Amino acid sequence: RERQALADWRYRVTWKPLVAPVSEPITALTGTWLLLTRSGDGTADLAAAVGRAGGRTVEVTVPVDVTQEELSRRLAEACGDDSPPAGVLSVLAVADRMGTDVLPDRLPQTVTDTITLIRALGDAAVDAPVWCLTRGAVSTGEDDPTDQPAAALVWGMGRVAALEQPGRWGGLIDLPAAPDENSYDQVCRVVTGTDGEDQVAIRPAGVFVRRIRRADAVTETTTSWRPRGTALITGGTGALGGHIARSLVGQGIEHVVLLGRRGPDAPQAAALHDELTAAGARVTIAACDVADREQLHDVIGQVQADGAEIRVVVHAAGLGWTGALTEMPPEEFRQTMAAKALGALHLDALFGGADLDAFVLFSSIAGIWGSGGQAAYAAANAFLDGLAQHRRDRGLAATSVAWGAWAGDGMAEGDAAVQLSRRGITTMPADRAVAALEQILNCGETTAIVADVDWSRFAPTYLTVRGNRLFDEIPEVQETLAAEQTDGEESSGDSELIGRLRLLDDAGQRQELLDVIRTAAARVLGHAGAADIHEDRAFRDLGFDSLTAVELRDHLHSATGLRLPATLLFDHPTPRVLTEHLWTVTFDRHTAAASELPVPAAPVDDDPIAIVGMSCRFPGETLSPEDLWRLVATGKDTITDFPTNRGWDLSALFDDDPDRPGTSYARTGSFLHDADEFDAEFFGISPREALAMDPQQRLLLEVAWEALERAGIAPELLRTSPTGVFIGTNGQDYVSLLGDAGLVAEGYLATGNAASVVSGRLAYTFGFEGPAVTVDTACSSSLVALHLAAQALRSGECSMALAGGVTVMSTPGAFVEFSRQRGLAADGRCKPFASGADGTGWGEGVGVLLLERLSDAEANGHQVLAVLRGSAVN
Repeated sequence: RERQALADWRYRVTWKPLVAPVSEPITALTGTWLLLTRSGDGTADLAAAVGRAGGRTVEVTVPVDVTQEELSRRLAEACGDDSPPAGVLSVLAVADRMGTDVLPDRLPQTVTDTITLIRALGDAAVDAPVWCLTRGAVSTGEDDPTDQPAAALVWGMGRVAALEQPGRWGGLIDLPAAPDENSYDQVCRVVTGTDGEDQVAIRPAGVFVRRIRRADAVTETTTSWRPRGTALITGGTGALGGHIARSLVGQGIEHVVLLGRRGPDAPQAAALHDELTAAGARVTIAACDVADREQLHDVIGQVQADGAEIRVVVHAAGLGWTGALTEMPPEEFRQTMAAKALGALHLDALFGGADLDAFVLFSSIAGIWGSGGQAAYAAANAFLDGLAQHRRDRGLAATSVAWGAWAGDGMAEGDAAVQLSRRGITTMPADRAVAALEQILNCGETTAIVADVDWSRFAPTYLTVRGNRLFDEIPEVQETLAAEQTDGEESSGDSELIGRLRLLDDAGQRQELLDVIRTAAARVLGHAGAADIHEDRAFRDLGFDSLTAVELRDHLHSATGLRLPATLLFDHPTPRVLTEHLWTVTFDRHTAAASELPVPAAPVDDDPIAIVGMSCRFPGETLSPEDLWRLVATGKDTITDFPTNRGWDLSALFDDDPDRPGTSYARTGSFLHDADEFDAEFFGISPREALAMDPQQRLLLEVAWEALERAGIAPELLRTSPTGVFIGTNGQDYVSLLGDAGLVAEGYLATGNAASVVSGRLAYTFGFEGPAVTVDTACSSSLVALHLAAQALRSGECSMALAGGVTVMSTPGAFVEFSRQRGLAADGRCKPFASGADGTGWGEGVGVLLLERLSDAEANGHQVLAVLRGSAVN
C-alpha cells in the first residue's frame, strides 16, 4: 500500500521533441517586435530571423539597474505612434552571464530587470506577449548539460508571471550553447504559435517542449545509498529538518549537524537534540545564516576541525515570502532568493571537491509549475533544480526534490491544509515523504517531484488562469479535461430544472433560479442553507475564490445543462446578477440583454460637480469631516513619535547621522495609530483575507462606506450602477511585514497588495460598474484622482463617483530613503515658504468624496456640501 502511495506521488520533468530542424520557409511573423537587449551584442542574428519571417524589430537597450520609469519611457519611444507591437523578445538572459559565479554577490540582474520589464510594459500600455530567451538554463536529457544554471531563476519567475500576467506573458525559450541561424528561425516558429507551448528548448536536434509525467515505476534500485559519517542539515531545527534528521539517525548516521538562523534558541531545538541523542547520535546545533558564506564556512570548518567527516548534505532552509510580481520589492525578492539559492550555491562551492554520499536540495512544486504570488520562491526553487543538474554534469553527487505539502506541525496544517486540499494539493504524512526521499536517493535520481495531487481539482483551476500543455502526459488531467468538455456541451433536452421553470412566469423563473444559486453556493461554502447567502453580496465577499467559483459553476451546469465558463462568477459577481444572466441565456432573452449592453457615453455639458458626501481618517483622532474642521480651527498638533504597533525596530531605526544606512534621523511624523483596526466581518471578509489586505484597502472600505452613508445613500442601491472609483495612492509596502504569516494568507496576497485593487476592491465590494482607476502621481495623486472623477462625470462615463486618496506607511522606508537624501525635517514638520524650512515631514490619512453632477444631485434631493466648478493638472 505504501509503495503504491509513493508511486502515485512521484513525477518527473521530461522534454518531448516537437519539431525537427527544417529548411522550409518559416511561418509568417507579422508586425513589429520589440527586442530587449543590453547593448545590441548578439541580437543581429535574431533580428535577421524576424526579418526573414516577415516581421521587423525595434531594439530597446536596457541598462543595468534600469528603473521602471526609465524603461517605460524607452518602451513608449520604441512604440512611437505606430500600431502596437506584436510581441516582445527579451535576450537579457542571453546577453548576461548566468553562471553560478554571478550569484554570490548579487541576484542576477536579468531577473530583476525582467520584473521591471513586466511592470514597465503595463506603464507603457504595451499588452504584447513577452518571450524571455535564455541559453543553457535547462537540460533536455543526459547528453544536454546546463552551463548557465542561474538562468533557471528566470524560468522559475516566468512560470509565475504566466499565472499572474497571462495576457502579457508569452513564454520561455532556451537556446543551445552555440545558437546558429536555424536556432533563431526556430524561435520565430515558436513565438508565432505552437499550440499553447510556452516552455521550449531549442537544440541542434530540434525543438523540445516541457512536460510533467509520472515517474517510472521503481523495480530495483540502481545504487545502495546508506548514510554514514556526519550529516549536515540546513534548516535543521525546523519541521522538515527534524524529520530528515530522525530518518538519518534511524538509518545509522553517527553525527548530525543542524543549522538554523536561531540555532539552539529555535523552538523545539532542545527537544530535538535530546530525542536524537537518545537515539544514539551525536548532535550539534549551530546558529547560521546559510546565505552568508563566511558564517557557513566558519561553522563547517569548526565541525571538520573537530574530526567530523561530512558525508551527507541536506539543504532544507528557505523563506516563503509572497507577493504579486508587479508589486514585489527587489530587496524582498533578493532575501527570499538568498536563503534557498545562495545557501545552495555556497554549499555547492564548499563541497565542490568533496566525496559526498548525498547532496540533497529541498525544492518545491512552486518552481515546477509556478504558484501565484510566489515569484521569488519559485525562482529560487527552480534554481535548485538547475544547480543539481549542473553538479551532476560535473560528476558530483546531487539530488533536488520538488516537494508538495508536508503534513504536520510547522508545515501545512489547519486552515492552510484545508485550502491546499480544496485546490487539489493534499498534504503528505512526513514518514511517507521521508520514505519517498529514501527511494529517490536509492535510485540515484538528479531531480524528482513528490506531491500528492488530486488532478481533478487542481487542473481545472490551474488551467483556467492560463491554458498550457505542461500536463498533457498526465492521464488524470486529460480525463478531467475531456469530462469537462463533454459536460460543457449544451444538453439536447431540458434539464429537470428547466422543465420546472417553463411552468412559471418571468418573476417565478427568476426566483427559482435565485434559490438554486443560493442553495448551491451555500453547499459549496459549507453553510447551513440558502439563508446564509445574500443575493446582493458579491461572491468574493461571500468567500468564493477561483477554486470554489469553479465548483459552483459545476453545480449550476449540472442543474441547468448550460455550458458555463469558469469565469462565470467573476463576470456576474452577485447571486442576483447571476440569476439575471442565467434567466437571459436559458430563455433566449437576447433582445432584453442587448438593451443592457454599455453604449458610448454621450457628451455632457460643463455641469458643475457637487460633493454630496465625504468621510475621512486623519491623525489626531480625526474620524470625520467635523473632527477635521475642529482640528484646523484649534490648531491642534498631530505630530507624534513613531507607532509602536507596526513591528518597526525603533531602537535600531534612529540615528542622528544622515549617512548611516537603514536609519532615519527624524523621529516623528503624523500617523494613524489605529490603522491596524478593521471590521472584516462587516464586509464579509475572512480573517485570512483581512490579514493579507494592505491597511490602505481596509481603511478605504470603511471610509467609502461612511461617505455613502453620510450622503444618505444605501450602498446596495448603487450596485450595478455606473458609479466610478478614482483613488490616489503612493506605495504598497505592507506585504513585507507579513513574513511567515504570509503563508497563512496565501491566495489573497496578490489582490490584498496590488495597487490596481486599491480602487478595484471598492468597485467590486459595492458592485459599481463604472470606471475603477488607481492613480499614483506621488504627492498629487488625490488631486489627479478628483480631476479624473470630475472629467468622467462630465463626459457621462459615470453617474456618481468616489474620489479620494489614502496613505499608510506600513514600513519606515520613506523615512530611511529621505534620510539618505537629507530631505527630512528633523522635527517631522514641514515649514513651507519659511526661511527655516529644512525638509519634508511624513503623514498618513485617508479621505473620500462622493461626487455627482450638480443637476443630478439637485434632482435626486442629495445635500450639496460643496461645488467643484473646475480642475486642472499641470
